[in-house]
Amino acid sequence: MRLHPPARWSVRLRATIAATLIVAVALGGASAVLTTVLRDNLEESATKDAARRAAAVSEALSTSSPAIAETVRPAETVRPAETVRPGTPTVQDPDLQISRLDEPPRTDWDTAGYMVASTAVEDGTDVVTVTARSSLEPARNALRVLRRLLVFGVPTLLLLVAGLTWFFVGKALVPVSAIRAKLADITARDLHLRVPVPSARDEIASLARTVNATLDRLENAVEQHKRFVADAAHELRSPIAALRTRLELAAHEDAAREALTDVERLQSLTADLLLLARLDAGEPPRREEVDLGQVAAEEALRPRPRPDVRVRLAVQPDVVVDGSRSHLARLITNLVDNAVRHARAAVEVRVANEGGVAMLEVRDDGPGVPPEHREAVFDRFTRLDWARARDSGGSGLGLAIVWEIAVLHGGSVSIADRGAGACFVVRLDAVPQPGAAVALAPPA
Repeated sequence: MRLHPPARWSVRLRATIAATLIVAVALGGASAVLTTVLRDNLEESATKDAARRAAAVSEALSTSSPAIAETVRPAETVRPAETVRPGTPTVQDPDLQISRLDEPPRTDWDTAGYMVASTAVEDGTDVVTVTARSSLEPARNALRVLRRLLVFGVPTLLLLVAGLTWFFVGKALVPVSAIRAKLADITARDLHLRVPVPSARDEIASLARTVNATLDRLENAVEQHKRFVADAAHELRSPIAALRTRLELAAHEDAAREALTDVERLQSLTADLLLLARLDAGEPPRREEVDLGQVAAEEALRPRPRPDVRVRLAVQPDVVVDGSRSHLARLITNLVDNAVRHARAAVEVRVANEGGVAMLEVRDDGPGVPPEHREAVFDRFTRLDWARARDSGGSGLGLAIVWEIAVLHGGSVSIADRGAGACFVVRLDAVPQPGAAVALAPPA
């Protein structure tokens, strides 16, 4: 079964873990091979040392006859003895034995932990065996020192590899982070921006150039779309205006009145499309200090198709914002029109300064907006199913225009829970007014 790393693991972390594991496996194998080779070499050296010493004693024992055999035998096959033939030199070394082959073995000569070598010397009918042993303790000490070094050295080396891998991979991914941050800042209004291209000629630089080429194509496509919408809306305005004028002259007929209503809706749709095209184009509005309460009062009290719906005002004085008066008036008009369209009997418009934030609330007593649709209603041409069946339903662009205007002024728009009905809340930065009373935000 293949194990996949968690999705939250970054490339930097995965590269560090992979490099560390690879080096750990390599060091583990190298340590095992090094330990085995060193042990075999030390044992071979001890065996050669025992054979050399046995050969040296055998040469001293023989007067004229050469040694007939030299073999390395296991320790249990050695036949030590306490006596040697007359005339042989006395051996004081505890690691040497001189014995006759027909003598019984001694049991007090320890060969555990030694490498043993024997040499037989024949002098007439007399055969003498010289046995030497070489201790393995130096070899074991060397292996202990090596293992101690490996126990402390391998983890230290792995930490060093992990740290260096983390550092260099992070350094290599710095351009990727810069590209990601720049892409996150690019919106539909900032398509002229481009991601930074690293100076190195590597895959990341190729990625940056590809992203910039894609942004070029996207910017051209968006500009063509904006020009198309603006041109289409502009071209539609003149014939629609002329058609409306002719229908107004013949408004005494029922069919003409219905056609005039359709033309008015078509004219409103054209105006909305033209405004959206201008907002998408990023045209900077003429900014000034605007009394939001005064604009709200003017726009909320305009005559509307439903005289049965009463519009109430709760406006705090001196709520001033920095922005475009025409755009803010359009924002309030769209919110009030939307509320009147869906209200049962009443709409309330409230303007207040709460903690330095200009709050505009438009509340109705209609069916409200379900929580699952509270973000979708601000999309273009979005209308809820129950609103589509209404003859007086909007085009689905009014709330989209509200969203764009609020964002253009550095604010936000949302739908709050204020009991029954829908409550649209617009938040904008208020301009401080000397001597003006500032209402504090109510407790949550």
